[in-house]
Amino acid sequence: MCGIFGVIDGQQVDGKLFRKLALLSGRRGKDSSGLAYLDNGTYRVVRADFHVKTLLSEVDISRTRFVMGHSRLITNGQADNQPVVRDNLAVVHNGILTDDREYWARTTRKRLYAIDTEMILTVAQDHMNRGAPIAELAEAIKASSSGSFSCALLMPAIGKLVLTSNTGSLYVGRRDGSIVFASERHFLIAIGCNEIRQIVGTEALDLPASSNDISVVDKKVPRPDLIPSLVSRSVEEKKLLFPQPDLRRCSRCVLPETMPFIEFDSSGVCNYCNHHVSRNKPKPRAVLSGLLDRYRDRGNDRCILPFSGGRDSSFALHLVVKEFGMKPVTMTYDWGMVTDLARRNISRMCGELGVENILIADDIANKRRNIRLNLVAWLKRPDLGMVNILMAGDKHFFRHIETIKRETGISLNLWGMNPLEVTHFKAGFLGFPPDFATKQVFYTGVWSQLRYQALRAEKMIRNPGYLNRSLWDTFSGEYFRSIQKKTDFYNLFDYWRWDENEIDSSIEAYGWERAVDTKSTWRIGDGTAAFYNYVYYTLAGFSEHDTFRSNQVREGQLSRAEALALVSDENRPRYQNIKWYLDAVGLDFDAVIDVINAAPRQY
Repeated sequence: MCGIFGVIDGQQVDGKLFRKLALLSGRRGKDSSGLAYLDNGTYRVVRADFHVKTLLSEVDISRTRFVMGHSRLITNGQADNQPVVRDNLAVVHNGILTDDREYWARTTRKRLYAIDTEMILTVAQDHMNRGAPIAELAEAIKASSSGSFSCALLMPAIGKLVLTSNTGSLYVGRRDGSIVFASERHFLIAIGCNEIRQIVGTEALDLPASSNDISVVDKKVPRPDLIPSLVSRSVEEKKLLFPQPDLRRCSRCVLPETMPFIEFDSSGVCNYCNHHVSRNKPKPRAVLSGLLDRYRDRGNDRCILPFSGGRDSSFALHLVVKEFGMKPVTMTYDWGMVTDLARRNISRMCGELGVENILIADDIANKRRNIRLNLVAWLKRPDLGMVNILMAGDKHFFRHIETIKRETGISLNLWGMNPLEVTHFKAGFLGFPPDFATKQVFYTGVWSQLRYQALRAEKMIRNPGYLNRSLWDTFSGEYFRSIQKKTDFYNLFDYWRWDENEIDSSIEAYGWERAVDTKSTWRIGDGTAAFYNYVYYTLAGFSEHDTFRSNQVREGQLSRAEALALVSDENRPRYQNIKWYLDAVGLDFDAVIDVINAAPRQY
């Protein structure tokens, strides 16, 4: 989930070429960076707690024949940057090895670092000590670990750079006599490479051998914790409320009287039930097969699959590969609220299925700053209609899908949007009445957006704290999600019945990881969900769990009694994730929770 890149040249690396490659790769992660290069017979490594653009200004690579780099989206701990060096080997790694703890528990080797990447070096060293062929290194890493890896391994003693991947998120090409590699084909195309090929397995490239030890320099600077820990502090946890309001609920589903625009008929059935039109009656699968065949007939069995690492997109990836035989490229947009749990599940699924993952990492510090600005404004005047603005930053996912379509030349994009996730209440608290006829999970169209944003603007005028630097990010994201025309866009659940039991059992076969603080598998990799659901439940007596389970009742997937039992458990506050969220945006847990707990309630 990072960018790895490098250039080998028999004479001298073109510094401008490498800089452009590094900056292109930087969109995969901006949190830290590192370089490894040859300098007068010695391989040197420089690692930094800042963007690769800044590091390049501090390191002289003007006379080297080899340089490789790493632009990191920090995952699984931020103490150790890359390249990772051990036993006079150095590696840059894109991906997450999800069972590194188990590996270190069973090996006699001593662990030196916190980062999962270290195990690649010990596996490689053991592999070489056995006299095994370099060409079999990818299989050796796969046999020792789970998850995904695309890496460049520097072996100075034998003069080799080993490129290896189990997902294909690694490409190598040529330009003007130089060999160039990067995490994405587009980066190589953008700098004028030709003879581009994808690495699936292992390939060794020649480098000058060196008997000298690798030199290592670390450039540390103060910075915020980009990966807040999942902690447990009983004093804080006790602040979280779990009220049990005696609310009138629909006699058919479980929606309470505090649901916006709710009405009950003489039998106690709500208008949401009375106006319900089934959303989970898919078209025949043969229709989707025929549609996909039209793309295959054009000589292309590739597609883009937006991939959050959540339950539904993980199942969608399973379907695309196993049921429909397509060759997807997954795309992940990280806006600062993708948790390590989600990232690990992305790595598990892509590693197991051998699927490339293209990552676009936004400026996470800036995105989190935007959330903080809007949350501070909200806390001054708590309003359930404005909670949704805290999630506005993720809507640029839709913009970047179009980016990846252009860069890869793949037009077909297949989504895994759960048809039962329609909530209505998030816009309803703003004063936007439910559209029972809509077929979308979210409202689309110019007029719907104008009405919605007009209601939001009224709230902003009353609370000027919302008139901050995040406005453009918020409104432009809504445009890309709800207004911009989408082409070659299909939802798999329009053709495959959404079934929670089938989905959970299917993804568990891949070792898909659940959260430690809830039995639910829904939205557990979303860093925002636990917080906003706490707000909704505390102030209104229900959350999106109630609307989701009510939709399942209407579709005949649950009984009302089963739904009531589920929401009574799922609405419990998820302390660890709420704490993570507030730490990530830099706000004090006690202060924020005190405001929420004291805010006016709907019951």
